[in-house]
Amino acid sequence: MPTPSISADMLSGIKTLGDLKAAGYQTRSIKDELRDNLIKKLQTQENPFPGILGYEETVLPDLQRAILSRHHINLLGLRGQAKTRIARLMVNLLDEYIPYLQGTDLLEDPLNPISHHGLEMVADLDDEAPIAWLHRSERYTEKLATPDVTVADLIGDVDPIKAASLRLSYSDERVIHYGLVPRSNRCIFVINELPDLQPRIQVALFNILQEGDIQIRGFKLRLPLDIQFVFTANPEDYTNRGSIVTPLKDRIDSQIITHYPKSLAIGKAITQQEAQLSPEQQERVKSNELIKDLVEQVAFEARESEYVDPKSGVSARLTISAYENLISAAERRSLLNGEKKTHVRVGDLVGIIPAVTGKIELVYEGEQEGAGIVAQNLLGKAMRTQFLQYFPNPKPEKGARAAATPAKTESPYKTITDWFGEGHTVDLLLDASDRDYRTVLESVPGLQELVKRHHPELSKEEHWFMMEFVLHGLAEYSMLSKKGLATGTHFSDLLSSMFSMPGLDSLEEEDEDDDF
Repeated sequence: MPTPSISADMLSGIKTLGDLKAAGYQTRSIKDELRDNLIKKLQTQENPFPGILGYEETVLPDLQRAILSRHHINLLGLRGQAKTRIARLMVNLLDEYIPYLQGTDLLEDPLNPISHHGLEMVADLDDEAPIAWLHRSERYTEKLATPDVTVADLIGDVDPIKAASLRLSYSDERVIHYGLVPRSNRCIFVINELPDLQPRIQVALFNILQEGDIQIRGFKLRLPLDIQFVFTANPEDYTNRGSIVTPLKDRIDSQIITHYPKSLAIGKAITQQEAQLSPEQQERVKSNELIKDLVEQVAFEARESEYVDPKSGVSARLTISAYENLISAAERRSLLNGEKKTHVRVGDLVGIIPAVTGKIELVYEGEQEGAGIVAQNLLGKAMRTQFLQYFPNPKPEKGARAAATPAKTESPYKTITDWFGEGHTVDLLLDASDRDYRTVLESVPGLQELVKRHHPELSKEEHWFMMEFVLHGLAEYSMLSKKGLATGTHFSDLLSSMFSMPGLDSLEEEDEDDDF
């Protein structure tokens, strides 16, 4: 609705300035639009920012206060914290349609023209001045700040071709070609990554933000532009990209700090909401809550890792891409085996490694280790953390072990570890069919009984998944040996694997030579 007094049905009949006046249209600034429409949504308990999760008690209240205060806004936070998405959703708080003088470059309010062209049109045509309508989806402009952005791009420049064709002197304001900012009059204008903008370009925004005039090559035009500015930025101490100059920061009314999900449940909800899975994938591959938790836990481990640069951050896009790769890994396996449906496996997590390595910035020690090894370590830590949510600790602390019972208790994993201790091994291949996969897991005595004892409510598919998870968990707690193969994972007894380490035979031969 453009104004409370004009219905959507009336819009098609309003073609001229006279019709607009007769309909009782009243001018409102864009900040008043945002404020009034936000008030309506708050009064009706409607969520003004659908799809933004985890910010209900932190970022969104601050954002709503800034809109109610008619402030220009800076969203400050690390990458992948939904800053741009929040800015784009502000469009929903605008009126559905607004009128503007047809043919004007600056989308001018018919009742309040600001440019030479707009003023001249109203003066010449009066009530016959043509009116057009602009949908709120067209009232959003976004510019990524890069070092090559110029004042002419944002503010404008003198157009010599226009001056020559219209036979005007360079002192006439009609020879100006307006940039993105003036052409975003009555719109939301977003500048992403503001610190990347050169300081001299940031200075060019001073007058627009506060004084309401623009300066182009000697012109000082009093253009009271009606713009809602939203800026996004990473913290200023992030690498050497630059910073927001102090006078510009002083003119941005509200700075709102964003953050990563504070709980695994929120992060998982964001990942599931944003992951782009085709209907075919959703039909073919079935997932479970544990695998979703594992994917999300990798990001939480990365944010605490000594190998990952905390100033760079770990984007929410990591888990989204990782989950998409996980489903694709299971899909690929089912296609190779001619299976119509399948269930995700722990082994499918090998597919998330490319998503992790491409989205983390490593410190020097991490670079020495290598991105692939760091990603594997993060996945291992995630398994360790999640394992304790489903099964007893394979290696409880001494105090906890003593407090449990004075008598010696047998480990719930003894049957499994003893079997491997007898020299048995297990190879879980990445592309194994469901039948072969289950046959291998069934060959391990005590594995099925352990899962049934702790999780009797599981479905068949989840039961097999949990059996595999036990093997990986025991390996992460050094109860078994796990070795990555090109085609899968090899599990064996920890002690025997130590005696069969590469190079041990050659060392023994050297000892024999020394004795001789």
